[in-house]
Amino acid sequence: MKIGNVYRMPRWAKWIVGLLFLPIVLQAQEVDMLSDTVSELSTGLNTVWMLLAAMLVFFMQPGFALVEAGFTRTKNTANILMKNLVDFMFGSLLYWFIGFGLMFGLGSFVGQPHFFNLEMMDAVIDNGLPIEGFLIFQTVFCATSATIVSGAMAERTKFSMYLLYTIFISVLIYPVSGHWTWGGGWLMNGEEGSFMMNLFGTPFHDFAGSAVVHSVGGWIALVGAAILGPRLGKYGKDGKSKAIPGHSLTLACLGVFILWFGWFGFNPGSQLAASTGTDQAAISHVFLTTNLSACAGGFLALVVSWFKFGKPSLSLTLNGVLAGLVGVTAGCDLVSPAGAVLIGAICGTVMIYAVEFIDHTLKIDDPVGASSVHGVCGSLGTILTGFLSVDGGLLYGGGFGFLGAQVFGALVIGLWAAGMGFVIFKVMDVVFGLRVTKRVEEEGLDVYEHGESAYNS
Repeated sequence: MKIGNVYRMPRWAKWIVGLLFLPIVLQAQEVDMLSDTVSELSTGLNTVWMLLAAMLVFFMQPGFALVEAGFTRTKNTANILMKNLVDFMFGSLLYWFIGFGLMFGLGSFVGQPHFFNLEMMDAVIDNGLPIEGFLIFQTVFCATSATIVSGAMAERTKFSMYLLYTIFISVLIYPVSGHWTWGGGWLMNGEEGSFMMNLFGTPFHDFAGSAVVHSVGGWIALVGAAILGPRLGKYGKDGKSKAIPGHSLTLACLGVFILWFGWFGFNPGSQLAASTGTDQAAISHVFLTTNLSACAGGFLALVVSWFKFGKPSLSLTLNGVLAGLVGVTAGCDLVSPAGAVLIGAICGTVMIYAVEFIDHTLKIDDPVGASSVHGVCGSLGTILTGFLSVDGGLLYGGGFGFLGAQVFGALVIGLWAAGMGFVIFKVMDVVFGLRVTKRVEEEGLDVYEHGESAYNS
């Protein structure tokens, strides 16, 4: 039909055209709906994996509690258990309130705090995951760093002082160095013209926290134990170290098994995704490298202790397993299975000599070996990643750039943790006094600090 100079399609023709194009329109709608469904399923699977990993990392808290309790004496068991319980409760509240913002907020040296405003953080963190879930995942990592310190300072620290320094770890020391790395800060900034790219041509790499979590806790623990001083009777008049056995290797062994189990959330969970084939392959690889390094660390600690002391030591073997786990955490995504075994073997061996050096030479009393396992092996594993990474490692033809970045990052994070720990512990010791009285230490912290005992006959 022609109206003026314009042709108007008859109604019957419009129906025919509409029927012809209807399948195409419906198919496009189905594709959009299918795409939305796949996206929702992918986000759901990633969220569930992240929260499952968070549960596993949380389960490391009782692991640490049992290890520390087993390696210390009966009269201080309730005190150790209380500290491991409280640092998670206290640390969770503090990290939610301010630490999370300092770590992941916008900023160069440190992030901008959010003070309960998670919507503000959701706008900053664009990882496709619910902000509440990401917060709890990061919270359990923060708690791990804080709880490492309690073991090294066990059996002579005031409980009130423990609460005070937990604040500084949860809201200052850990979040700041965490911002430099996982929060988009300068150490892991791979943009053109950034400090690390200009200096080394590559950013620092710490996949799950050998340096960020473990070395931070380990170096704070070493400084704290040094300022606090040794336990009564630890060193004789001749300066020689005397063994003060823990009351239960059974508890310590169970604790290590729990930590080993929890590490399968700690390392593979840091992938933060499980929805694609690439994610699933990455998670599987990290599972394998984590387990192999733990086994190699424990086995070499067993062998070295057998040759060195004439007997295969259970306590050193347990710490060897932990040394292997700590060491591989930085590069578990980048090293081959053989590389993971080598990292575990080196860390399990070095740990024994580090324990001896800290105890006999430095005269620093660390009842559970936290500074050796987490401080020394955390930094060592970070550096070994620069040698053994299949993507840029020195032994794989990558040159010295990546190795230099790993050495630099481990050094900076270690100096930050030790330096801040020294300032905080020194001020606390001068102002309040870190240590309990001689009578309390001799008779046990359980009754005097908590009014109850873990064991009652």
